[in-house]
Amino acid sequence: MDASTAAPETMTRSPRSAAHWLGLALLAVAVLVFGAFVYVLGPLLAISCSDCQDGVRGPLRFGQALFVVGYYAVPLTVLGSLIGVFTSRRGARAGGIGLCALLLLLLVEQLLGQFVG
Repeated sequence: MDASTAAPETMTRSPRSAAHWLGLALLAVAVLVFGAFVYVLGPLLAISCSDCQDGVRGPLRFGQALFVVGYYAVPLTVLGSLIGVFTSRRGARAGGIGLCALLLLLLVEQLLGQFVG
């Protein structure tokens, strides 16, 4: 039985090339950098206010939720994305999904920072 007639589950995967590993490494760096941005600057951008006297919005209605998103959800998303990039057969897809999830978390942080109670 040759490779063209073999069942897909019996065929072995070809090893990843150096260019493929380089692309995955660059994607992992992009996930780390964007994750650091969302982790550090996301909550600060969410509570900043240019019209307020001290530059920060008053007491937040969803301050605890903003804290949970910023300090728990973002690192877990970055970790899951990095694990997916290097262990999945479709690492680029996992990295792209991770970047989109981080963007959604940044938008959630911005939304939670808008509600002043």
